[in-house]
Amino acid sequence: MTRARGHHYDVQTDTAGDNRIRLCEVRGRLLQERTKDTLVAVGDRVGVLPNGENKGSIDRVEPRHRVLSRQRPGMDSPAEDVILANPDQALVVFAAAQPEPHLRMLDRFLVITEFNELPAVVCVNKLDLVGLEQAKALFGPYEAIGYRVIYASTQTGQGIDELHALLSDCITVVTGPSGVGKSSLLNAVHPNLHLETGALRDFMGKGKHTTRGAQLFALPFGEQTFVADTPGIRELGLYDIEPTELSYYFIDMKDYIPDCRFPGCTHTHEPDCAVRAAVEAGKIQPERYDSYLRLLKGEE
Repeated sequence: MTRARGHHYDVQTDTAGDNRIRLCEVRGRLLQERTKDTLVAVGDRVGVLPNGENKGSIDRVEPRHRVLSRQRPGMDSPAEDVILANPDQALVVFAAAQPEPHLRMLDRFLVITEFNELPAVVCVNKLDLVGLEQAKALFGPYEAIGYRVIYASTQTGQGIDELHALLSDCITVVTGPSGVGKSSLLNAVHPNLHLETGALRDFMGKGKHTTRGAQLFALPFGEQTFVADTPGIRELGLYDIEPTELSYYFIDMKDYIPDCRFPGCTHTHEPDCAVRAAVEAGKIQPERYDSYLRLLKGEE
């Protein structure tokens, strides 16, 4: 399913040569199975009964292998609000300059992807503005702790082939701050795509979105190549993460947590804290630890 439109859904069918977008409703029998959790979400693989040339009914939802989800707002009891079903990875795009990269925001993105068990790749765009050496001085530390970083430029073509290979045959959440060139990168990956600048909305834009539904855009290489536009993801924030759990989503900290003296250590003031000791020993970057402290306090 590629898009939700209220009680109707766009479904791309690909069986028996029937490759089209059908506008579908959920069949009554399936509705009877509804719980508080999301019944059908963008990214779901569904079974469709055709109705005419371009319509149909959804009568089956296949099990999901991964979700990008949150606690459904306004519910007294726990309920899962699935924003995107079956994503394979997240591509987090930042610019090397214009706009200036704010790495604490990148840390926030990465915490969210870790929390959702979503593999993340960092793409540093606009490399032509600063050069590789300066870009690596900023983003190289993320490579050092285990994240893949792609250095790219739509002006020189650097990194475009690597992005093409990364995106092929999978569902990718493409995200990042405003103005970093997400749509321009995708146009460079496939020049006939013609995405307008800003077509992919911000993962954590400050403005309010009128919908929290996702939308999948098909890229014309590979049978299952999609990128996801996910308005409303900012509402995920860190709201579902308990303060005592936050450090587990900093991949450079989690190996030290079991060695802390106290269970539930916040790594701020407790004695015999292995995380603080690792910071002091240069094993954890001070900037990452500072990001952790600021996120723990709820700072943007």
